[in-house]
Amino acid sequence: MPIASISEDVSKFVDAVEEFVGNLADVQFQWLAFGLAAFGIYLSFRARAFFHVLRAAYPAERIEFRRIWGAYVAAYGFNNVVPARGGDVMKLFLTKTSVPRSSYPAVGAAFFVEGVFDLTMGIFILTFAFSQGVFPKPPDFAALGAFDLSFFASHPRFTLFFLTALGVLSLVLFAVLSRRVQAFWARVQQGLTILYDRPRYLREVFAFQFYGWCFRFTAFWCLLEAFNIGGSVKNVLLVLGVNAVAAIVPFTPGGAGVQQAFLVKVFGAGAAAYSVGQQIAIAAFSIGLGFLAIVTIFRFRSFREVIDAGKAARAREDAEVGFAPEGETVAATARARAAAPPGESWLDEEAATARDRAERRARRASRRAKR
Repeated sequence: MPIASISEDVSKFVDAVEEFVGNLADVQFQWLAFGLAAFGIYLSFRARAFFHVLRAAYPAERIEFRRIWGAYVAAYGFNNVVPARGGDVMKLFLTKTSVPRSSYPAVGAAFFVEGVFDLTMGIFILTFAFSQGVFPKPPDFAALGAFDLSFFASHPRFTLFFLTALGVLSLVLFAVLSRRVQAFWARVQQGLTILYDRPRYLREVFAFQFYGWCFRFTAFWCLLEAFNIGGSVKNVLLVLGVNAVAAIVPFTPGGAGVQQAFLVKVFGAGAAAYSVGQQIAIAAFSIGLGFLAIVTIFRFRSFREVIDAGKAARAREDAEVGFAPEGETVAATARARAAAPPGESWLDEEAATARDRAERRARRASRRAKR
């Protein structure tokens, strides 16, 4: 049954692609160009907001915006061609290497700062979309024909089991990491630093994300015009609502299947070509922009090379740090915090690790001397 559903989704997508190619002459390319340019500006504003989050977390470090921008657009482009948001792993590695003496937990936590704005706008947009009478309600998701969304909607017991399993897995990981959990959460807290300064957060993050959202709104208006659906406030908000739902189920590149099913349901069968055309245009633009970033800014030759470098760096870091006896890493981190000069990042991971190793060597030497 699932295989048949996937085959049906693929067949529908191929048919929509054929329809899009057949209607390619009807695309208004000037609107398409304006839309993609606006989308690029939207990504740049988002990257700037992320840069401000990192600068608040690491005030003593010199951070180059171009590298943060490159990491952001490279990850977005990669997410449009691989499922399950694989680009976020790339973003984590490229950002970590772009912020001196940063840590993976802090950089990873910084990702979630963006979610405050996204959640706020998502609630507003979905409330509007569901109130229009054309947006499918959650009970109707199973009949949309998008395998990933339909599967979970059609199997509520499995969905509950899946969510429960995720919760249990999180608890297991928490227990496994309990030996270093205090230091880990301290680094997570560092990545969220800007949230504790509300005026600065509103000024440097929320405002920039809102400016970017305005350009995103403009981008989808232009794309609706380019594919002859018609730009309007209502239509753009419905498209943004579709994107919000697709982001919840990221099992396909860019949420392609969910977006196609929803857009056809909202705008009618004539929107099949638009749904595919929009997806292809944004994916091609973002992957091209991302590839340009990793080649010119980070000097990698392919996305695969970035992934391999990230895995190697993580393995090297784990090998260097190792596992300290229980309590020692936490104690070393606390001492690093107390000893750090004013204005410096007290979670200097390399310094804390070096102090930790030196103290362990001294204790071992002392024990040997007593024997």
